[in-house]
Amino acid sequence: MDGNTAIANILKMEGTEYLFCFPANTLIEAAAVAGIKPIMSRTERTTVNMADGYTRMTNGHRTGVLVTQSGPGIENAFAGIAHAYAESTPILAIPGGTASGRLGQPPDFDAMSAYRGVTKWVAQINQAERIPEMMRRAYTFLRSGRGCPVMVQVPGDVATAEIDEAAFDYRPVKGYRSSGDPSDVADAVKALLAAKSPIIYAGQGILWAEASEELREFAELVNVPVMTTNTGKSAFPENHALSLGTGAGTMTKMARQFLDNADLVFGIGCSFTTNLASVGIPKGKVLVQCTVDEKDLNKEEQLHHAIIGDARLVLQQLTEEVRMQVGAAGRRGNGSVEAEVKRVKDEWLGEWMPLLTSDEVPINPYRIIWDLMHTVDRTQTVVTHDSGHPRDQTIPFYESIVPRGYLGWGNSSQLGYGLGLALGAKLGAPEKMVVNIMGDAAIGMSGMDIETGVRHQIP
Repeated sequence: MDGNTAIANILKMEGTEYLFCFPANTLIEAAAVAGIKPIMSRTERTTVNMADGYTRMTNGHRTGVLVTQSGPGIENAFAGIAHAYAESTPILAIPGGTASGRLGQPPDFDAMSAYRGVTKWVAQINQAERIPEMMRRAYTFLRSGRGCPVMVQVPGDVATAEIDEAAFDYRPVKGYRSSGDPSDVADAVKALLAAKSPIIYAGQGILWAEASEELREFAELVNVPVMTTNTGKSAFPENHALSLGTGAGTMTKMARQFLDNADLVFGIGCSFTTNLASVGIPKGKVLVQCTVDEKDLNKEEQLHHAIIGDARLVLQQLTEEVRMQVGAAGRRGNGSVEAEVKRVKDEWLGEWMPLLTSDEVPINPYRIIWDLMHTVDRTQTVVTHDSGHPRDQTIPFYESIVPRGYLGWGNSSQLGYGLGLALGAKLGAPEKMVVNIMGDAAIGMSGMDIETGVRHQIP
């Protein structure tokens, strides 16, 4: 078999359903022969965005794979891959490449150098015999640690070179997780239990770790209200009595008030970054951070306590530690925290109800969001947004109640991203209704790919 066939077989072994692609790359045909359906968009950026949405909707259990041609194809894909990097989405990019004998000769595009800053790992396969080794390495980086794009470039001569089938050896790659240091866990719980008005600040690490149930159990056990970041929205049910909603460039009144008044902020699965995906932390708080990536620690904020580990495993440790320190019942309250959350929420919605139910013409965008939320079955609906006003208006008021019922983003803010995200999400969860809220500028950036949805029958 040739190099393309070897790669296609590996993709199939790794559970690849779709190849998000833009011509021309001979790997597309090899993948189709292997039983992987090509999904071809109108632009390379949407190709990447669809792979991104597919990965996020399947929570990384199935990795979005994208293929472009060498030169202009991978050049045009940069914005989408940079966006996936900003949002910590693990996708696999396999661009074509200049034949090995002509590498480095202008105008050859040096994808290795260009993409090193927006990928977790980028490599070029220099010999066809190394394909199993390099693909194994790529999936290892995709499935363990913080999620980020990975790129493996395939020079044209490597793609067509013959490989001895008897020497082909590949097994699907498993992801690995780790729990936190027990002493760090004990210190963090001690600080939380000593606080007078703590809040939990949950990021998208909860979603990637599939730890929403563990987060709910922990919050109830310690009787602490929960706010999420933009990217973490839907990690905690926003109809829960302890939910403060989302805090980002715009936020609920509950998130603003409880965050400002907190004496301790307990971050889980978050980076504590100040941008459109997270509000940033007011000064003077005791800070606890639980994250899978040491790069997040002591970044913008000086931490008092930290735990490195997978959010689900760490939450299980935290729950057990709370029971060890204060008893099996934990520190359940008398209902006063829930009552205060409800009071602020009712007050906030009362202030906004004239806009949320407005009959003005043209229609008020807040009315659209409010009516949408009260029309769809939110347990079977996935909502995302585009950047600018659609994101700012939707984040506080669309109440998400199931994990991945909302795909928030804002670490990067590229117009048009939401359409590809929604198309990929629908392929990842065909049983769900997927909604993208766009503005006029976003339509201008990506509107041609509405045709992609029609052509591939993606409702």
